[in-house]
Amino acid sequence: MGTTLEELHAIVDASRTMQKNYMMMETAVYTYYFLMVKQLVEQGEFGKIQFLRGAHYQDMENWPAYWSGLPPMHYSTHAVAPLLAISKMRAAKVHCFGSGYMREELKQTYGNPFPIESAIFQLEDGMLSAEVTRTLFHTARGSLESFNVYGEDISFEWHDHDEAPVLYRKEEQPPDAWGLKYVPQRITEKPDFRGLLPKEIAHHADGGHHGSHPHLVHEFIRSIVEKRNPWIDAVTSANWTAAGICAHESALKGGAEIVIPLFS
Repeated sequence: MGTTLEELHAIVDASRTMQKNYMMMETAVYTYYFLMVKQLVEQGEFGKIQFLRGAHYQDMENWPAYWSGLPPMHYSTHAVAPLLAISKMRAAKVHCFGSGYMREELKQTYGNPFPIESAIFQLEDGMLSAEVTRTLFHTARGSLESFNVYGEDISFEWHDHDEAPVLYRKEEQPPDAWGLKYVPQRITEKPDFRGLLPKEIAHHADGGHHGSHPHLVHEFIRSIVEKRNPWIDAVTSANWTAAGICAHESALKGGAEIVIPLFS
């Protein structure tokens, strides 16, 4: 949505003043696996959510010049958004640390010394926390956008695009058993949510970014036709994006606590 809090405020104000729909096209909240986890959470299968974790690894070496040296957390919503969407909360404050060694020419554009940033967010209820790591340069890892959700009854982990995600469920144990056992259930078939789409565009649900594109287009167009705010409206987009902007500020201050402003 933007790389400064001022830009976020400007878009929120413009959307409200002009009475126009704004929607950030955040692919991570319409992937097959996000929609599956969202459904399970809404059905109460997870029990209480206890912790969330997200990661976005990508080496942007030799990308267009405006990416050169970008602070990792300025492009973190692929990792942040699923966690806040699942919890239905915003991030209230953050501690973040930078890591690694950035070569000098990459520091020039944005004054950013960190190829990697890792943040711990406290969510607005004061009880839940979420961890996010974002890499951009100098890190030998193929691209990945993943999220993990840990509940009291079920947990979900998705660690790599090339591996099936896993659900962990409690296994029934005798009452005198020492500890609990959990059965890993690999999701070997992609969940099918094309039923949420009009039949004219449902065939696009096998497309890019794990099937998210037609869902994003459908939600935005329907919000205009139905004269309502889209789900990822200007305020939601700003709250998701501000988390990363404030995380980078914390990293520049050695991990100091930064209170994330509320957009409403």
